[in-house]
Amino acid sequence: MKLKLAAAVAAFLAMTASSFAQAPASGSASNSDSASSWVAGGHVGYNWQNGPWLYGLEADLSGMHLKTDFNTVLPTGAFANTNSTVDWYGTVRGRLGWTTGPFLFYGTGGLSFGGIDLNSSLSGNAGRSLIAQSSTTRAGWVAGGGIDYMWRPDLILKLAYQYVDLGSISVAGSGSGLSESATAHGRFSVVTAGLSWHFAPGSSGPWSGFYAGGQVGGAWGNRTEGNYFDQPVSDARLKRDIVLVARLDDGLGIYRYRYLWSDTVYVGVMAQEVALLHPEAVVKGALDDYMRVDYRRLGLRLMTWQEWQASDVRNGSAPL
Repeated sequence: MKLKLAAAVAAFLAMTASSFAQAPASGSASNSDSASSWVAGGHVGYNWQNGPWLYGLEADLSGMHLKTDFNTVLPTGAFANTNSTVDWYGTVRGRLGWTTGPFLFYGTGGLSFGGIDLNSSLSGNAGRSLIAQSSTTRAGWVAGGGIDYMWRPDLILKLAYQYVDLGSISVAGSGSGLSESATAHGRFSVVTAGLSWHFAPGSSGPWSGFYAGGQVGGAWGNRTEGNYFDQPVSDARLKRDIVLVARLDDGLGIYRYRYLWSDTVYVGVMAQEVALLHPEAVVKGALDDYMRVDYRRLGLRLMTWQEWQASDVRNGSAPL
């Protein structure tokens, strides 16, 4: 039995040193991106005209699919995905403009509102994972301008720009040595072309009166950022079904176990034991008080039970 243990330990060390690259004990990463999308919707409004000057109120509601989506791989091999989506927005605005012949040049600003979804997930080894989500309707502001062209007294062509700010939403999560945070900035630009039906103009001028129509175009923005950290845990308090399978020359035990959140069987060390024999290889989490082992300082590597058994076979001994 001692011969088998020695062969298994030798295989464990040889496998660690040659065939398998050692993952860093901890790692962090950040990422960000923006998106672009189509836009389509409708609008209604009313104008008052005073000589060449025009003032009015306009409201619009549009659908879109402004989705920012990016993946991130941490130095430890952990994988993160973050995405945020603005699927609709609306505005209620004042307009102030100047008319010349069939043209209207105007500026606009007011209230905006819309829905923002934000999702972030982070997966590490040993079945560890985090998911953080938020979905909300936000209010903000909008500003822009445009040009209208009165093609006929009852038909107006529109070209418009809007900058919409719905504010920011954030999510965060931590646990099992993983932590993540993400923020979606619901700010985007919209350019549209539209067509309005101009109902019977009022007595103050040809642009006055009620109008309604539709618009289509494109949008870009919705910048989203993600920050991720992975510090794998080796604390015995987070393990179950612990069985000693070998012991190194310095007395450090090699154990077979499962994490509390996973059914996968691993072979590795216990942080509490490492802290007694090799304290320089152990760090304690600042937030959760659990111990982490830097396997590189020990010349070892965390592996699955299947990898351990395969290493025994390659070195001529039967699995323990």
